[in-house]
Amino acid sequence: MRDDMARVVAAYEQTMRSTIALAQDFTDADYGLPTDLPGWTVKDVLSHLIGIERALLGDPAPQHTLPDDLPHIRNDFGRMLEVDVDVRRPVPGPKVLAELVETLDRRLARLPGIDPDQEITAPTGKKVPYVEFMTFRAFDCYVHEQDIRRAVGRPGNLDAPAAEYTRYRLGFGLPYVVGKKVAAEPGQTVRFEVTGPVAFTRCIAVGDDRRARDTEPVETPTVTLTMEWETYLLLATGRRTPDTVPVAVAGDRELGAKVLANLNTTP
Repeated sequence: MRDDMARVVAAYEQTMRSTIALAQDFTDADYGLPTDLPGWTVKDVLSHLIGIERALLGDPAPQHTLPDDLPHIRNDFGRMLEVDVDVRRPVPGPKVLAELVETLDRRLARLPGIDPDQEITAPTGKKVPYVEFMTFRAFDCYVHEQDIRRAVGRPGNLDAPAAEYTRYRLGFGLPYVVGKKVAAEPGQTVRFEVTGPVAFTRCIAVGDDRRARDTEPVETPTVTLTMEWETYLLLATGRRTPDTVPVAVAGDRELGAKVLANLNTTP
């Protein structure tokens, strides 16, 4: 278990260090660039990362009242996340980056002393061992690194170790997408063919009980969706819509369109 913990912490650290290195020469204009997250700039994403890690360190939450005119906030969860972002909006980008460096160093100093089996509440609301919780952190930090890279036009680190944890975490949502969100019919099978730095094949079939489950690849699935890893990442995290990214659809195009439109399983 400790070996697993060391691996996921190393993946988390690598993507955080990559983000920090990327931002070292950002200009004020870079920090102010919009990202795919509504209402959030590059600096706002860095502030969000700080807020999550400071909360995990047990730092007190900022005493801050949000303004009323933030139309991108849709629910209480979004309002909670916005506090750490909004409180840093007047702070210059380099100071936000310096705080992220300091916060990461404190987290990395603390993590070796945490029992991998210690239970903590995951973003799903369930209690999980800390080693499992860190897969969420590797995933979240990797996705946000890519948010920043797209915003500033500097692609890279798509093949980071944290990408595998991202595939792992997003993969849990595929049966839910096919069976619940799309409500595919019994006997229908959706095959995902993802290419690139994190290549994989998944087949999700709907049984007579209308539940969707993983199955061995079948010769003639109802629909096959083929896309690059980055495209899958964009759709599965709700960053882009299907009409803006390249996906090859073979078979039942109507079912394929429904799956692609419902692929996002993140809050």
